[in-house]
Amino acid sequence: MWPTATRWAENVAGDDIAVRRARRLHVLTTPSAERSAIGRGAEKGKHMTPPNGTTTFDHPVALTAGAPATVEEVRERVRAQGIEFLFAQFVDMHGKPSAKLVPATHLDGLFTAGAGFAGFAAGDIGQRPSDPDLEAIADPRTFTPLPWRPDVARLACDIHVQGEEWPYCPRTILRRQLDRARALGFEFKIGIELEYFLVRRNEDGTIEVADRLDTLSQPCYDMRALTRSLDFVTAVARNLNALGWTNYATDHEDANGQFEQNFDFDDALVTCDRAIFFRYMVESMAQERGLIATFMPKPFSHLTGNGCHFHMSLWRDGENVFEADPADDPRGLGLSPTAYRFVAGLKEHAKAYIAVTAPTVTSYKRLVIGSRSGSAWAPVYISYGYNNRTQMLRIPGPGRIEDRTVDGSCNPYLGAAAVLAAGLDGMERELDPGDPTTELNLHELAEDERERLGIELLPGNLLDATRELERDDVIRAALGTCAREDYVDYFVRVKRQEFAEAHEQITQWELDRYLQLY
Repeated sequence: MWPTATRWAENVAGDDIAVRRARRLHVLTTPSAERSAIGRGAEKGKHMTPPNGTTTFDHPVALTAGAPATVEEVRERVRAQGIEFLFAQFVDMHGKPSAKLVPATHLDGLFTAGAGFAGFAAGDIGQRPSDPDLEAIADPRTFTPLPWRPDVARLACDIHVQGEEWPYCPRTILRRQLDRARALGFEFKIGIELEYFLVRRNEDGTIEVADRLDTLSQPCYDMRALTRSLDFVTAVARNLNALGWTNYATDHEDANGQFEQNFDFDDALVTCDRAIFFRYMVESMAQERGLIATFMPKPFSHLTGNGCHFHMSLWRDGENVFEADPADDPRGLGLSPTAYRFVAGLKEHAKAYIAVTAPTVTSYKRLVIGSRSGSAWAPVYISYGYNNRTQMLRIPGPGRIEDRTVDGSCNPYLGAAAVLAAGLDGMERELDPGDPTTELNLHELAEDERERLGIELLPGNLLDATRELERDDVIRAALGTCAREDYVDYFVRVKRQEFAEAHEQITQWELDRYLQLY
């Protein structure tokens, strides 16, 4: 039996809220045998110094010890690293980080009562003005010092309301899907490729690429443009390594002013926590320099958009169950039968889950074929193949599946929950993904050939994607049921309002096209 979701209300009816909070603190302060090894990238004893000359960490050695697992270990990190303040941070539907700044002297309360918020004011997280306050309960494993402000740290939080888990909390939604995978014996791991633009805002409100010399029609990997931005990108890289996340590459991407800085893959929850912090860190560092770092899917109509590709694998007992020797794989991609069923599930549900992985009006302006450089590097068809970037699902090597639908506006918690549910459904039903289309350049595929091959189109806009999402029972179950509605219905309602607001705008293109034509 494959459970579709774990219960959101785990507490016994009638439990006193204070008793539940005390129980939670007891669990969090009990040492665990497991440690999340995130310290692989930092050099022991080496101080990292950002461009403003302040020391990144007074005690960088502590960062290589792995993530704290208990409240007591967080207390020790706070003391040893001289942390004075902590952000109690959570995200709404859109992945926007909200936080309160709490003095370190009040650390313990973040793991019991939590930080209180008027939820309706914080964004789309299922609250009405009449609802009780949100309680942001910190997860000690997410303790993350700010490398550019070494006296401040971040703690990612799960939302509770009156002592109960709040089912509209994106981080909670992902945790439940990961619990489902663990019940089946699997650990879901992902790596995320977060692309961003560095831009500046002009006095007239328009934006332009921050580097005015970055004008090549094919700027991808341009060493000179990367060199002109070295001060910024190396500061980001140093911070990633000081955190122990291991920055293994930085490159100038396909669009002018666009960059990608990669860090190691990990457990899906760990990676999503890091993705939220990475976006916040890059945006903050850019703002301190008078610039804007944006992960918006398509800030310039003529340039390639920002992807946030997920690289996925399932593990059991320390082994990647997606991996196979290509010689033993009849399709030659280095995937196991389990992985192919996972691929089939992704294909089966792609039309629906893309509303979550590409969740904005602008997302679908990225999912096109052409751009100034010659390719948008984004999928428009439901397909898979080996190391072919025109595919929706690219198999870059044995044991790994890359989903290229995901863009920079995706809430990583919701996106990871949706794709995991889709893949597990393919495994449960033993679906067959069909043959890969490795040899095809799908961006040059004629319509009649596409139809002959049975290759389906992805939705062309957010409205169509929400229509697919609301009738997909697998993704509906994965995102969970709330007190008033299914989360999918809430998500669809918010996104359709977003689409309607955009649809009502009269654009300059429309004026130029139609004003004197009719």
